Amino acid sequence: MTEQSVTQPATGPGRPDLSALFLANDVRGRAGVELTAEVARALGAAFADHLDAPAMIIAHDMRLSSPELSRAVIEGAVRRGAIVADAGLSSTDQLYFASGQHHAAGVMVTASHNPGADNGFKLCLPGARPVGRETGLEEVRHATEAYLAAGEIPVHGEGRAEGIETLDGYAAALRDLAPLPEGRRIRVVVDAGSGMAGHTAPAVFGGLPQVELIDLHFTLDGSFPHHPADPLRPENLRDLQEAVLGEGADLGLAFDGDADRCVVLDEHGTAVPPSAITALIARREIARARAAGEEQPVAVANLVSSRHVAETVRAAGGEFVRTPVGHARIKTIMAERDAVFGGEHSAHYYFRDFFFADSGMLAALHVLSALVESDGPASGLVATHSPYHASGEINLRVTDAEAARERVRSHIASRPGVCTDDLDGLTAVHWDGELPAEDRWWFSLRSSHTEPLLRLNVEAEQEESMLRIRDQILATVQNEDIVQDESGAAETEQAGAGGAPATATTTDISLPSGASGADVPGWVRAILRCPDCGGELRDVDRAMQCTGCARVHPVDGGIPVLIAGQHEAPSAP
Repeated sequence: MTEQSVTQPATGPGRPDLSALFLANDVRGRAGVELTAEVARALGAAFADHLDAPAMIIAHDMRLSSPELSRAVIEGAVRRGAIVADAGLSSTDQLYFASGQHHAAGVMVTASHNPGADNGFKLCLPGARPVGRETGLEEVRHATEAYLAAGEIPVHGEGRAEGIETLDGYAAALRDLAPLPEGRRIRVVVDAGSGMAGHTAPAVFGGLPQVELIDLHFTLDGSFPHHPADPLRPENLRDLQEAVLGEGADLGLAFDGDADRCVVLDEHGTAVPPSAITALIARREIARARAAGEEQPVAVANLVSSRHVAETVRAAGGEFVRTPVGHARIKTIMAERDAVFGGEHSAHYYFRDFFFADSGMLAALHVLSALVESDGPASGLVATHSPYHASGEINLRVTDAEAARERVRSHIASRPGVCTDDLDGLTAVHWDGELPAEDRWWFSLRSSHTEPLLRLNVEAEQEESMLRIRDQILATVQNEDIVQDESGAAETEQAGAGGAPATATTTDISLPSGASGADVPGWVRAILRCPDCGGELRDVDRAMQCTGCARVHPVDGGIPVLIAGQHEAPSAP
């Protein structure tokens, strides 16, 4: 047939460059500014061209911009001959389920835990197989840019769109994969964060006789009126912590915006490290696979997960495989090794029986099942899975990440017994059974896949060792040198590559010293936290203010005075 075309607005002279939107594992940008309906339409067409078969399922989250972007993706795909099933409102793992069940490619319109003004796309091939930079995303980007440059999308084939319902089948499949045994009834608070868990949690948990579901922020609202839907940030867990304690609940569950990531709180409102959840589920999945006849089931975790995960897998009779960070990489490795389970430090959990895809809801069901089976509280259930001391992920802004990493490599090279590798950045391990406990540690220093940051994770058998190694690596990254002024007093001079200043932060919010008068090195500022809620601190007049609870902590003689409960929480300036 003769191809027809639809004119698209030009994006400026020359070929558009979308490299800033197309990240390692997905696409993200500011909705309506960088990520427009025109870009979405071109992406839909480009992805349809990329596929061997025309079947495609498209779903979207509750963000205010998502319906328009979803319609644009559908329009572009249909123009290129795709047979599109429009799944409407869905969580990301709900879309993965539909892709696997119907063996169709998928596009999820979401920006996950990003702020409400952002949006993006997660792509998968039939069977929920991942699409990342190394598995087709770059080709889709180039084709998207070509459609935008041409200003038109020619009609090809006989494309069409129709609706599809996936929620009931998704919920039933999850309950079949992790059935709750008969036992005690537990009270569970779920904070949906105004995101898609408000759509899926009632369907998954609502009919379980063992669970009394207490809902928190279940109303879908893409403006996120209560708190950002990022459960890895401590300040976003305050509502859930209060609800768990106030309700006398046995467990708390917090989900991100597209509900594919789950953070667990015990009965005290204390967040359980994702590595502990990885170890708990890995042991269950390995036991189930061995009972079914597998001699040595494989379980995987990324390289910044706790050392305890590998120890647990091996003790359970499984084989442990260490992977780089990133969902596209871990899914690919799981499929290659036929791994029964995988976990990441970012609270993503992957299951072979769920098409090797990640599902926060399925992970939550495993935790609920383990808790129903046990006689004790959640804190006791997970206590054995957090034996070591971890720094958490510390993000560092430096001028030259490679130069900073090489400074660290040189710093540790002379230490006997240190093993290093470059699987994903620099990992150094100093952990031997014959070493004294205080000398057992490891760290990872890697570049972010999405931001100009270095990410540092340190773990040790003893807390003092973790703090010592953490501070040494931070100081080396910052290239700190002690110099003498004319009076002989020591002061700290921080510099990145070429003498440019380098700042350490745990978010993309820079906190330079200034109005507060705080006189501390940048790497120290990176680990300062509000003693009341654990939130990050910013400069205000002669004080530092928590970005979470807004409490103001004075600065005295250049030293922040951080004492819990001593200061009021005025309106933020």
